Order: sequence, then structure tokens, then C-alpha cells
Amino acid sequence: MHTPVDVQIIGPEVAIRWSDGAESFFPAERLRAASPSAETQGERDIFGRQYGGHGPRAFDGVTVHAWDRVGNYALRFVFSDGHQTGLYTYDYLRALADRLGTGS
Repeated sequence: MHTPVDVQIIGPEVAIRWSDGAESFFPAERLRAASPSAETQGERDIFGRQYGGHGPRAFDGVTVHAWDRVGNYALRFVFSDGHQTGLYTYDYLRALADRLGTGS
């Protein structure tokens, strides 16, 4: 697993330098839209029924105010709209960078 060695908030983006030397840049609005939180994605019960989750949505103007490392596996971002419950695992962030085309 690649881990972040440097995380910086640069204007409207979050920049991550990874242990393998790769760099990822995430626009805050897209990072917020991709939050893996139950509020955004919903949750499934043991029967596979989904509850909650508002699905795809735009978060125009949302910025990242701060971030915290969670254990040795995830980052938590504090967004300007008050959202801060999504735990972005390192693997999820790397996959998100590939999906958004924001990694090198």
C-alpha cells in the first residue's frame, strides 16, 4: 500500500505526494462529491437494501479547511460546508486520482 508522505491544501485543491513518488491533486469540490461517508454513499443492510445517500451532487465553492490522518490507513477532510465524516482510505484516494485523472 502506498502512503501519503506529504499532504497540502493549495488554494482550491488538496495535493498528496505518495511514498512511491507519485503525486495526486484533488479539486476540493470533486473530493467532497466523492466522499465515502454514509451521508453521501448511503449504507446497506445485511439484505443489501440501501439506506440514505444523496447520490451524485455538485459542491460548487466547497473548500477543504483541514485534514487529519486516521490511523495508518486513511485521511479525513474537513470541508467548508461542515462535512467531515468520510474516511478516505489511501487505496480509495489512489483509485480516485486515477478515475479523476488527477494523479501522476
